[in-house]
Amino acid sequence: MDARAIIAKIRDGQSPTAEELTWFAAGLAGSDVSDAQAGAFAMAVLLKGLGEAGRIALTRAMTASGRTLDWDLPGPVLDKHSTGGIGDCVSLMLAPALAACGAYVPMISGRGLGHTGGTLDKLESIPGLRTAMPEDQLKRQIRDIRCAITSASAEIAPADRRLYAIRDVTGTVESIDLITASILSKKLAAGLEALVLDVKCGSGAFMKTLAEAEALARALVTTAQGAGCMTTALITDMSQPLATAAGNALEVSEIMETLTGTSVNSALWDITMALGGEALALGGIADDAEDGSNRIEQALESGAAADWFGRMVAAQGGPADFVDRWPDRLPAATVIRECPSPSAGYVSTINGQTLGLAVVRLGGGRQRESDRVNPSVGLSDLAGIGEDIGLGDPLCMVHAATESQADDAIRAIQQAYVLSSEAPDEPQLILKRIA
Repeated sequence: MDARAIIAKIRDGQSPTAEELTWFAAGLAGSDVSDAQAGAFAMAVLLKGLGEAGRIALTRAMTASGRTLDWDLPGPVLDKHSTGGIGDCVSLMLAPALAACGAYVPMISGRGLGHTGGTLDKLESIPGLRTAMPEDQLKRQIRDIRCAITSASAEIAPADRRLYAIRDVTGTVESIDLITASILSKKLAAGLEALVLDVKCGSGAFMKTLAEAEALARALVTTAQGAGCMTTALITDMSQPLATAAGNALEVSEIMETLTGTSVNSALWDITMALGGEALALGGIADDAEDGSNRIEQALESGAAADWFGRMVAAQGGPADFVDRWPDRLPAATVIRECPSPSAGYVSTINGQTLGLAVVRLGGGRQRESDRVNPSVGLSDLAGIGEDIGLGDPLCMVHAATESQADDAIRAIQQAYVLSSEAPDEPQLILKRIA
């Protein structure tokens, strides 16, 4: 077999065989497939698709391209994955909340992709914290702390590690087939018993419409279940940022405010409860999703989730006193400015993708694979849909490294917000459940 023939087959609308996709995944993990061929493969899949059988075959092939984990623990091994959005920092709350409820959570996460932020980048804004760890350390931390948020090692789904980076810089992030294979290859390699998926829908998500989000959710659920992992998905709103912040350290600040009860973000709280309830039900800890949600809420309200978060941070090299002194531990931007509204009215729509790209251009994400992320920059105090804004009132606060970068961000943010004379309906947070 050779890469050119497989790429041409997909380009021409033909379905590659499982054997061909297995060979290609092995070539991505090794050296038989060049970067140019990997990019061409990604573009061909984006434009022509693989079909359900091909998607399952690619997922299995990418899972099998490296090591897979196995566990012998006194409780279920659970995880959650989000397809990404603006201000989506739920993983940082949910992993310790699940651990507080008796689950074991080896959360293999990713970095920023396109206009969305990455869980690893957010967590690494905590000084000293390391997200890369060898398998023996991961297994020890899961046994002792019950949760870890880590990057995929070079041995876990190496085909995905390579293709993931190439998708980010070749305009092929949005492919349902590639998203499905990327997400599930890492999750299945982690040896999960059950998985809950948060599929985002709206202007700040990769899937802009409910139909697109439902197609992705069904692809993920059927593929995961076909591979033997109990899975459900919630389609959730991303017509506006989930948190009131977008940017790595700023989102960690908002998570800590919610975990410690300083200032609770109700949207983050409600999504964490809903996803956690699904996971605990799938894992057999809870009788059903409602019982599971109640258990997650108790973990949040009691401070147990915050306690487990602190243990996880310390175990991964962060400050041992982070939960008590997080405001002093997180980096801050050198330039902080208001973004004034150029008009008055109610916020009717928000272009989340524009906001996300503004954060990337501030340095909070990557435009090229080699870019370094500035953890301190981003947006805070973002106005939400339905908010009444006066002329010159702040749409948000811009946290930047330079005045010129702040100026550029302000212009982009002003274009992202549309105001109207009438108050719009409040967006529904959870749109659909797929099982």
